[in-house]
Amino acid sequence: MSIRHLDFFFEPRSVAVIGASERPRSVGATVWRNLGAGGFAGDLFAVNPKHRQLGTVRCWPDVASLPAVPELAVVCTPPATVPGLIDQLGRAGTKAAIVLSAGLDAAQKQAMLTAARSHLLRIVGPDGLGVLALHAGLNASFAHTGAAAGTLAFVSQSGSVASAMLDWARGRGIGFSQVVALGEAADVDFGDLLDWLASDPRTRAILLHVESMSHARKFMSAARAAARNKPVLLVKAGKSAGGAREEVARADARASPDAVFDAAIRRAGMLRVATLQELFSVAALLAQQRGLPRGSDPGQLERLSIVTNGGGAGVMAADAAAEAGIELAPLSAASRQALEQLPGPTAGPANPVDLMGDAPPERYEAALRALLAAPDAGTLLLMHAPTALVPSAELAQALLPLVREAAPRLLACWLGGPAVEEARTAFQSAGVPCVDTPEAAVHAFSLLASYRRNQEQLLQTPPDNGLGGAMDLPRIQAVIGAALQSGRHRLSESEGQAVLAACGIPVVATAVVPRSPRAAARAAAGIGLPAVLKLLSPDILHRSEVGGVALALADEAAVERAGRAMLRRVRRLRPGARIDGFTVQAMVQRPQALELMAGTHIDELFGPVIVFGHGGTSVDVVADRALALPPLNAPLAQALMQRTRVARLLRGWHDVPPADGEAVQRVLCALSQLLADAPEIAEIDINPLLVDAQGVLALAARIRVDARRPAGAARFAIRPYPRELVEHREWQGRALTLRPIRPEDEARHMAFLEKLDPADIRMRIFYTRRSIERSELARLTQIDYEREMAIVATALDTQGKEETLAVVRAVTDPDNHDAEFGIVVRSDLKGQGLGPILMHKLIAYQRGRGTQWLVATALQENAGMLALAQRLGFEPRSEQPEASTVALALDLRAAVPALA
Repeated sequence: MSIRHLDFFFEPRSVAVIGASERPRSVGATVWRNLGAGGFAGDLFAVNPKHRQLGTVRCWPDVASLPAVPELAVVCTPPATVPGLIDQLGRAGTKAAIVLSAGLDAAQKQAMLTAARSHLLRIVGPDGLGVLALHAGLNASFAHTGAAAGTLAFVSQSGSVASAMLDWARGRGIGFSQVVALGEAADVDFGDLLDWLASDPRTRAILLHVESMSHARKFMSAARAAARNKPVLLVKAGKSAGGAREEVARADARASPDAVFDAAIRRAGMLRVATLQELFSVAALLAQQRGLPRGSDPGQLERLSIVTNGGGAGVMAADAAAEAGIELAPLSAASRQALEQLPGPTAGPANPVDLMGDAPPERYEAALRALLAAPDAGTLLLMHAPTALVPSAELAQALLPLVREAAPRLLACWLGGPAVEEARTAFQSAGVPCVDTPEAAVHAFSLLASYRRNQEQLLQTPPDNGLGGAMDLPRIQAVIGAALQSGRHRLSESEGQAVLAACGIPVVATAVVPRSPRAAARAAAGIGLPAVLKLLSPDILHRSEVGGVALALADEAAVERAGRAMLRRVRRLRPGARIDGFTVQAMVQRPQALELMAGTHIDELFGPVIVFGHGGTSVDVVADRALALPPLNAPLAQALMQRTRVARLLRGWHDVPPADGEAVQRVLCALSQLLADAPEIAEIDINPLLVDAQGVLALAARIRVDARRPAGAARFAIRPYPRELVEHREWQGRALTLRPIRPEDEARHMAFLEKLDPADIRMRIFYTRRSIERSELARLTQIDYEREMAIVATALDTQGKEETLAVVRAVTDPDNHDAEFGIVVRSDLKGQGLGPILMHKLIAYQRGRGTQWLVATALQENAGMLALAQRLGFEPRSEQPEASTVALALDLRAAVPALA
């Protein structure tokens, strides 16, 4: 990923148009006209050997003859000329080019990229619409219209879509900070632009129109970083999926590329919407809303309470909620009592709360206060239809003091047009999102709730309870290796059970016997009756289709009869199928257990994926499943489960107690770890996975393996925890652990920060802080290992609990050129060698990642840090930011002094 030289696309001081022209309706003429009409204050150069002048402006014959080096070039020439022009521009010193030329073949495109990379020249395109940087007055595009300056950035792969959206937005008064039509995105892509726009102060929200994607890890890393800073919304074309192949496991067929893309967007904290119009309407809603509602029980915030002065409107909203699967919050006894005491007539304490058409501001305020006092009331939808008795503007003004306090939990629907415009404007200025109709209000609530859920996944902290469990990796590797060595790509049932058991997943007792019904009967007697008999054949993937499964066989004779019947059926239905024998299992009798399925899939773009849902033989008919990208931890596994309908059954009903949800989470986390540690895994399909109050039990598992190693941590779209960096050593007579920080470290990190002296905090962040926000603490412990590293030094305290003693942190720029670091040692442990230990480990890590410079800014008075930096070989930079600080840099390509 790289943001190098992207500034020149949005803030150039000079622009050259290669192929500028006066020919009507040509790309070169349109771009030249747009640049002149957009108010760009920099220098403009026209390049075309066919013209000496364009209007009153001189036209230059080639790049070499230009009087100055253009910072940005726009190329509007035939495809065959593009590689040579890029080379000329690169040699001249230009660092950015927009290639609008269409029709480059593969060889021309590669020649263009080769020429650009040798000069570090960045390219948007080819075959795009161009770039509009509205605050700079730059319209380097052949769009038919310009746009107003605003705070939304819009990035599209399609020039036609970008052009249409410019026209649509202009008619509605919507402004943009930046607009980019990527075209074929041969160089600059979504990941690059997300990185740049995330730190663009003029951009408050990023809107994406996506047709296709590449470089999944780069995109996910940039998207997660951007989504922490500002809303990122997208619409993606292409939801249809090709038919599933018969030869792969069913878990594979249940993970369409579009469903995987959805899972990726959710994991990155972004929001996917259905239409281009929704991109802008949701962005407007988020811009109006001051903060996202958060609570200890996320389920409460998924509920809706409706307060209205019209019963009809309330019913319409309730109907829309029911159709969308949104739960109306049940009123608590306290809420009912408070609503019964409202001044004046009402329709009674029910949700929707109908305050009647004559409801004055006092009745509205009392109802809102009663519901806001109840956390289980969820999000409040205030609806009002204008009446002559209570003007909407008067109601809005009366409620403003209350809604300013409660804005994150409020949504408003002002029904009507001009009569409610003043009220709508007042609420929007108070940070309350406003919509026009009951149906739009419910839809807006659904989208905002989805966005909040996705954002909260970026801030969740897993419990530190060892949920993952131990994994017998040598045993797993031995089973997989034996199968591959024998030329098999599908594990037998007993091998699959062995792999699951090595992952810590409970499995049913299983025996494999030769193709002998009598041998199967003897094995059943040994395992215990009643028993289950299953056909074992590499050619029959779904045994139920040939009667290859027999349940509840009470005695040996029943087992033997079932085995003979299976062999007869297979000879009739699948005469060419190979029969290796039988699998015999103890009959599991857990009448209150639910049948689930859990599996894995390898997506072509995003790599390994976890699949979970309702299981059993009806799995594909019920089609209740959800997907998530690994790595998983407990909260992410729980969030995956909650996205299915079967999750409601896991909570129990009537006389059925709640199932052991934590046991299911352990299975999902184990699959996530297995995908990281066993790259040969191609697919896993555990079905059924039984779960009840006693725990989980895997009855059957299909596992496919591949020597080409389609899984593995390197293929994860999100880099997993780098366990290879964990190190144990002696320090001051104590056992010291050096390891990357984990999300589970949040409480330990808070305790560590609380033990720092204010002076030490000031030395680190240049000012004293007495508290830290939960969201900021989460950012410190939940890091993206792809572009950031935080190494903690920990040891056991006097009570045998792990405590944090020091931390060193480095954030790498998207080009991996510089990594800026900071180090903090607990105040009572300074001067005992922890600083050098951590610094040497960080330096070795960044050097191994190919980072060129390790940099930092320290206060002049921070003598300890300056002395340590000098010992390690850091030198002051030639340019210093200010007198009170020192900018330090270490060339990681040079040797670093060893530890004393």
